[in-house]
Amino acid sequence: METLQLIKFVKKSYGLNIKSLKKLNGYDNENYLLDSHEGKKFILKKYPFSKNNISLISSENDCLIHLNKNSNNSYPEPIFSRGNKYLEIIGSKNDKYIIRVLSYLKGKFLGEIKVNDDTLSSIGEIVGKLTKHLKNYSNDSISSRKWEWDIQYLDLNKKFLKHIEDPNKRKIVMYFFQQFDEFVKPKLEKLRTSIIHNDTNEWNILVKKNKDLGIIDFGDLTESQLVNEVAICMTYASYDKEKPLDSASLVLKSYNKIIRLTDTEVSLIYYLMAAKLCISVCNSAYSKKLNPENKYALISEKSAWKMLKYLIKISPIHAENTFRKALNRKITKIKSIKEYIKKRHSIISPIFSLSYKKPIAFDSAAFQYMFDKSGNTFLDAYNNIPIVGHSHPKVTRAISKQINKLNTNTRYIYDQLYDYGSRLIKKFPKKLSKIYFVNSGSEASDLAIKIAFSHSKKNKIMVIENGYHGHTQRGTDISHYKFNNEKGQGKKDYIIKVPMPNTYNSIYKLPKIKIGKKYAEDAINKIDDVAAFISEPILGCGGQVPLAEGYLKEIYREVRKRGGVCISDEVQTGFGRLGKYFWGYEMHKVVPDIVILGKPMGNGHPIGAVITTDEIAKSFGKGVEFFSSFGGNPVSCAAGIAVLNVLEEEKLQENAYNVGKYYMRKLNELKKEFKNIGDVRGSGLFIGIEIIKENSKIPDTKLAQTIKNEFRKNQILVGSDGPYDNVIKSKPPICFSKENVNEVVYIFRSILKNQNN
Repeated sequence: METLQLIKFVKKSYGLNIKSLKKLNGYDNENYLLDSHEGKKFILKKYPFSKNNISLISSENDCLIHLNKNSNNSYPEPIFSRGNKYLEIIGSKNDKYIIRVLSYLKGKFLGEIKVNDDTLSSIGEIVGKLTKHLKNYSNDSISSRKWEWDIQYLDLNKKFLKHIEDPNKRKIVMYFFQQFDEFVKPKLEKLRTSIIHNDTNEWNILVKKNKDLGIIDFGDLTESQLVNEVAICMTYASYDKEKPLDSASLVLKSYNKIIRLTDTEVSLIYYLMAAKLCISVCNSAYSKKLNPENKYALISEKSAWKMLKYLIKISPIHAENTFRKALNRKITKIKSIKEYIKKRHSIISPIFSLSYKKPIAFDSAAFQYMFDKSGNTFLDAYNNIPIVGHSHPKVTRAISKQINKLNTNTRYIYDQLYDYGSRLIKKFPKKLSKIYFVNSGSEASDLAIKIAFSHSKKNKIMVIENGYHGHTQRGTDISHYKFNNEKGQGKKDYIIKVPMPNTYNSIYKLPKIKIGKKYAEDAINKIDDVAAFISEPILGCGGQVPLAEGYLKEIYREVRKRGGVCISDEVQTGFGRLGKYFWGYEMHKVVPDIVILGKPMGNGHPIGAVITTDEIAKSFGKGVEFFSSFGGNPVSCAAGIAVLNVLEEEKLQENAYNVGKYYMRKLNELKKEFKNIGDVRGSGLFIGIEIIKENSKIPDTKLAQTIKNEFRKNQILVGSDGPYDNVIKSKPPICFSKENVNEVVYIFRSILKNQNN
């Protein structure tokens, strides 16, 4: 329809002497600014013709008429046509449109101005008054509306998830979908409802002066939970603010003076804000597909993503406490750490140690962030088990979905065992073709040794000093880290211990390239009727020590010559953590006979595995039946499949490589700056920092412990390990970012500066 035709129609139908007609932004209808020769301005709206649109637009007009009875020019007012109608129809039978005219509200959009505290308070006030005026208003057409933009129907937006192309963004939305299902849905029915505006964003609030506001665009009217109105308003008002929660709290405080919220409503606001943002980005993604040129539909997308990434770092407890403080409401006090420890030790043995001088009582976690019971956020630079991130929605959903359907043991046939097994085995060379599923890395270590004894008909195991392979009796026997402890049981007769091939603090004063071969020669001299040689590619408990170059090649060859098998413990190094390598043995250019898996393969769900050759499997199969109660159950397999899917979709191995490389560079810069750092080593996101006394290689255990605990004070989680407990270790979830690295390095630098002053 041509503009001239539209002008003629409006002039005829409304008697307006039009000076100009300027097209404005719109989502799914056309909007125009109409200037008359008399100096008055109006808003002209044009909609596709449908009975549903007629009903909704009529209801919107009815609502605006209701509101303007109680308002001083805060809302647009419908304008009568010459035919005493609020709606007019234009066009032919097959090309009809609905026309309406509204009064014009002066002012600047909230999104165009610098907002101060007074403005934020005024926003809460006007939205509170709006809620008050609509509280007892009813409209059947509005109440019957069920659509994607209403927070209570968040699920309707799940169909748009596939349109979010970036999997790292998509996972955040999926996470908040699940949080909504868990914490909001069960409470929805008990919450107060009302007709609400439903879209008090920065482009629908007009500011005439700082405190004189107006609200436009009532096209999203719906009957929903009353608290959704203020949650939406708080979300948009806190966009791009330095302290979003503080800005949101100012809106909430002034709103609450007019409409007092219940404690339950306040407790849900964090999740409702996240839900609104999820709706926004989902629909923006969909709009991009339909109409890439519609800039209005995408106008808030960047800010919405920024806000979502902010909220993912925020504990729901912290958000609720912030809102409660703003409303002068009591905050539930939590137990002291001493009380938590006392409670724990009343039934749990103290032999289960706690990290840090001041242990942490955790409540929840999301990806690389963990939240304690007080609402503090901790950056997790330490926990390697949730490899794809804490509470990853794809993993938790896979577990939940499967456990709701079937969970049983391997004596029955179910698809998940083969589905996961066939996916996993493709990650290995053809030689490694048989899988035994178990429940943990420790159980896998135990089984691997049992298989080695059975196949080789020998009874000695060669291990590396400071190695760790599990907590079972057999796992303890083969773990120098355990049996050599002052409280340990000592080395068993069937164990052959060889030195750790450490290039940093080597007993041999040789070039690095020769050290591995020399350590191998010494180890080979100790081989005596050995059933197996077991090693980690990087010794975690040894201090994050990569085995010296060439070491494994030499050892593997000689062990096999003597009828033994070679076992690679990939519990900590596997699944892409090392960046360049999916499995640790790849960095040593060898292929083991048996591989041990655990910890990360289920992202924390209890699952482990032993991978071996067909020949060795046949040999082991001649003995007593093997059965691991729930090893490889459908739920564990579902978790495993989900982890592999996430690793691939989010390109997390690539991320581990890129971020790990950046991490190492930043730490090496720190090493040049501070003489307390003796060595930075590792691969990908498996990193160790050796802490020493200045100008020496003497381990500084005391300083390392101080650094670890200072990191904890600064809400960053790192660990310590090594024979002298002087190596700071960082093995975070491999969704870790360069931004996270900068946080760690910044705090590390400040700790070392303080210690050296």
